[in-house]
Amino acid sequence: MARRALILVEGHPRGTGVRYIQAAQRLGLHPITLAADPACYDYLAAEKLEAIRVDTDNLNALIRECSRIRATYDIAGITGFAGDDESVYATVGRLCRYFDLPGPNPSSIERCCDKFTQRQFLAGAGVPMPAYRLAANASEVGSSAAEIGLPVIVKPAVSSGSNGVRLCRTIDELLEHAKYLLNRQHIGRSSPRILVEEFAQGPYYCAAIMGSEVIGISTAEFSPPPHFVFREATFPALLSDDECKRIADISLSCLRALGLGWGPTDIEFRWTKRGPVIIEVNPRLSGSPDPQLVEAAYGVDLITEHIKLVIGEEWDLHRRYSHVAGARKLVPDSDGILDWIEGGDRAAAISGVAEVKFYAQAKAPIVRKGNYRDCIGHIVAASPNRAQTEEILKRAVDLIGWSITPFPAGAEETISCKRPAPPQNK
Repeated sequence: MARRALILVEGHPRGTGVRYIQAAQRLGLHPITLAADPACYDYLAAEKLEAIRVDTDNLNALIRECSRIRATYDIAGITGFAGDDESVYATVGRLCRYFDLPGPNPSSIERCCDKFTQRQFLAGAGVPMPAYRLAANASEVGSSAAEIGLPVIVKPAVSSGSNGVRLCRTIDELLEHAKYLLNRQHIGRSSPRILVEEFAQGPYYCAAIMGSEVIGISTAEFSPPPHFVFREATFPALLSDDECKRIADISLSCLRALGLGWGPTDIEFRWTKRGPVIIEVNPRLSGSPDPQLVEAAYGVDLITEHIKLVIGEEWDLHRRYSHVAGARKLVPDSDGILDWIEGGDRAAAISGVAEVKFYAQAKAPIVRKGNYRDCIGHIVAASPNRAQTEEILKRAVDLIGWSITPFPAGAEETISCKRPAPPQNK
């Protein structure tokens, strides 16, 4: 009998990819990664995992490669990662349909990938949202902001990971950011269409959903505006039963409006003066450390359960316990060359710390863009209560230190973050 394989389209360099690999192996599957450039995912070479170079933007090329793999393996399922381009997940849906495997509806995924289209579908279903306009040039960006009223959020209509998202408080900031987006300096292949939105002010919440079940709701804090880089998160959020129900009900309305309901969905809210409003619906599993938070709090491994769904097996979302989990992102406050980062082993040894992960290594360039890639690591901890979890995280964060030498190369001044002392055992 042929060995069962799990096909992963592209990878994820910040922990999620290797967790999918490990979960697949625990389920007795042979993971095979198809990627435009497998070298982008260092865990593939480090673990000597099978990876095949293929144009993942080309559906026919992916079909040919999967057909070739099927001559040797029994393809149990196909899934993938959005990363900076959520269209990858729509391609996964098409592959699943071609090979008659369980998978997401590609049309539903595409509705979500275009944020303006997503807004239109949600508006048609009466889902509460900030005011929004679509703009194709600087003049339209200006008139849209005038209609909505400053400050506004300005972002590309097609992108992910907070790429290009900025709070604009003045006309000068608005026009500067519009020029940046229209020059396509950061969105590569994406359309330069721009979404201008009302700045929805209030606490941030995020509903983690699998299928049509709301597993839980997290809350998070961001770096100071104008960008929105996650700095910390807590799962579950401290909400009343009524508040949880309101978020859950709106979440399910979103699924119906967009034709979702298969697999993972991540729905972001702001709780404003008029109640919860939708910021974004992401038709995928959220990236690290969100799955780790759910596992640390409830004992539910969303990655394993997602793979079970992908291969047609029965999943289990039953909570094994009820703790409070928290995460802290490690975010530098300057650009330059990372001289060193240390303290991970000491932080991981603290009772209650579930994971310490560094994304960057010594000598890596640090260039902040105001998106998720600004983070250079995270810490996840959990305990039976919030105060204890906060204390564990504080102790762990205080043990982490790094040093950055600013650009240009050769500058003598060194900027140290957290603990200024040089690393031990150098």
